[in-house]
Amino acid sequence: MTTPPEISFCETDLDAIGNATGRVAVFIGAEGKMDPSGRRVNRLTRGALARFVQSERFTKLKAGEAKALAFPAGMAAEAVDVVRLDRRPTVEEARKAGAALAKLQNGAESLILAGSNPRAAEISLGFALRAYTFDVHKTGEKTLAGKARIMVSKPEAVATAAAPMAAVAEGVFFTRDLINEPSNVLTTDDFAARLAAMQELGLEVEILEESDLEKLGMRLLLSVGNGSVSPSKVVVMHWNGGKPGEAPLALVGKGVVFDTGGISLKPAAGMEDMTMDMGGAGVVSGVMRTLALRKAKANVVGLVGLVENMPSGEATRPGDVVKSMKGDTVEIINTDAEGRLVLADVLWYAQNRFKPSAMINLATLTGAIVIGLGHEMAGVFSNNDVFSADFLDAAAQEGEGAWRMPLAPAYDKLLESRVADMKNVGGRPAGSITAAQFLQRFVKEDCPWIHLDIAGVASVKSDTTLAPKGATGWGVMALDRLVRDKFES
Repeated sequence: MTTPPEISFCETDLDAIGNATGRVAVFIGAEGKMDPSGRRVNRLTRGALARFVQSERFTKLKAGEAKALAFPAGMAAEAVDVVRLDRRPTVEEARKAGAALAKLQNGAESLILAGSNPRAAEISLGFALRAYTFDVHKTGEKTLAGKARIMVSKPEAVATAAAPMAAVAEGVFFTRDLINEPSNVLTTDDFAARLAAMQELGLEVEILEESDLEKLGMRLLLSVGNGSVSPSKVVVMHWNGGKPGEAPLALVGKGVVFDTGGISLKPAAGMEDMTMDMGGAGVVSGVMRTLALRKAKANVVGLVGLVENMPSGEATRPGDVVKSMKGDTVEIINTDAEGRLVLADVLWYAQNRFKPSAMINLATLTGAIVIGLGHEMAGVFSNNDVFSADFLDAAAQEGEGAWRMPLAPAYDKLLESRVADMKNVGGRPAGSITAAQFLQRFVKEDCPWIHLDIAGVASVKSDTTLAPKGATGWGVMALDRLVRDKFES
């Protein structure tokens, strides 16, 4: 997998700044005051830093933004990166600052002069996240992520604070790799193998094959993969870091490794993006990796349904009626509404087997959520106000956009079927809501549950603050924060 850049912390040494090669980064507040490291850089550059800080180019910078002074006289560095950042920045500003430095780095080693900034660990996280690149399938010379040394007044304390953040960064990278990977590489077999390899981190991993799923009665999930030569699977990942016997939090992810729409074939334009339709399973996998790496004191089980939705003579047809593991029958009106079929069976299985204290599912489920919320927010649907508020708070703390959407019995009539217990689609009106209403039918009333529709945020067409265009890893940080705040003992 793509690995985050090597980041180390060292004690502030003003005499070492002038001889540092690569890039040197300095933080200057809006008022233009410099800390001891900044004053040393200014002296070495014979006042060039002060002149820049007094210029319009600096005053136009927003908090966390950076500009480079190339080949500064008096220093061995190839550039001094000047970041506008107050001495007591917000978490968002600190991460943005770190990301700005990573974007400028271009393979060079960075010396980041953070001094006594209380958000130095957050700066390191922003740097790590923005340093991601996915070029495994490109030939020719590649630019490797450069190392970063962060000079701080208390390196041991900052390193301790940054350690769990490094685990989060690795989880995000793992998720991004999975979502960016083309489907001829990330088959259901390959996906399952990558998850099985996480046993070396202390996760317990089970792979349920098609024969197992048939015995369990997961007919809805199996119906999605009928047309593909790739075998359908469910992978179960256990992290048992909490009290023995304590009911786990269950995370369930949709893992459609490629979605043609099946017999209800999608338009050709844009179909190449459907390599990311396993985004929910990717996030669950990244969260489980993070929890294992930081040895979370919680019991969490992650379940992902891995299928490929292809048209063939064996594929499920529109109008087919299939019985779920729960026992309800579903008239499949549209084979392109397949993610909810995968999730329905896995949700029911998770509740029956693990009796979770709460359950969250993630899926790139509907285009309608993109129309409603764009690429800034994931849709949040829940049967429990307290649980929903806890998640929204965690997402806000981590800067991951999320917005609660409604659920109501009135929408259920849109799912009524003439020949079965329900249809798998309710038409164009309220498409994201009826999808959530469908899933809710497979959630027991006493189980706090959240459905996250991440179709708009899992992969994007332009750079974000913390990620290059492509897979974002949205959700790994928010769910890790939720586990920290509400499920760790």
